[in-house]
Amino acid sequence: MALSKRIKEIKENIDSLRSYDIEEAIEILKTSSKVKFNESVDLSVNLGIDATKSDQGVRGSSTLPHGIGKSMKVVAFADGEDERLAKDAGADIVGFEDLIDQVKKDKDLDADIVVATPDCMKKMGQLGRILGPKNLMPNPKEGTVTKNIGEAVSKAKKGQIRYKNDKAGIIHTIVGKLDFDTQKLIDNISSLITDLNKSKPASAKGKYMKNITISSTMGPGIKVDLSSVEKRS
Repeated sequence: MALSKRIKEIKENIDSLRSYDIEEAIEILKTSSKVKFNESVDLSVNLGIDATKSDQGVRGSSTLPHGIGKSMKVVAFADGEDERLAKDAGADIVGFEDLIDQVKKDKDLDADIVVATPDCMKKMGQLGRILGPKNLMPNPKEGTVTKNIGEAVSKAKKGQIRYKNDKAGIIHTIVGKLDFDTQKLIDNISSLITDLNKSKPASAKGKYMKNITISSTMGPGIKVDLSSVEKRS
């Protein structure tokens, strides 16, 4: 695919063989942006895992200290007192059997994150074909199936992201917006890296974090010196 003139100009100022300090990489993204909308900032982390082995899968969630610059629509499946707690915590939609029936009828659910209590999950299996493909099915490893539904909703509203490695063992996730202060983006990235390190599978051998790349929605990927992130964690 032919590169646009803008992308060519940006790439000319980036050394593809060099790993940049995280602060410098972010500044390059900021100064290179020429589009008229506020781009997202994305991070790709290449993990030293064997993605073909089920015991080496990496998935979880991270509550970024400065959010991702987007208001998250949180749906909670809860009943009784838990329903009240979810509402008080700011859930946009709360329900149980009535909500399950509605999702089955619509064959859809408008949400960014779905959380549920363990008791509700017993009946939510029937929504797997609807929520699964949308990556909305609650999962204990991501903290979206929990007895503390109020806390789960609160974290989700504050800017919780979920991550899961792809078939190549790479994590791709948003870490904020390009108009964020540079230090806030660094804080978010450091928080994510810390959580990823905690999620390292016991069976993974060798170097766990191979390399990381930062990019904006319309910008190129820039290799980042991992040590420049870890020293700020």
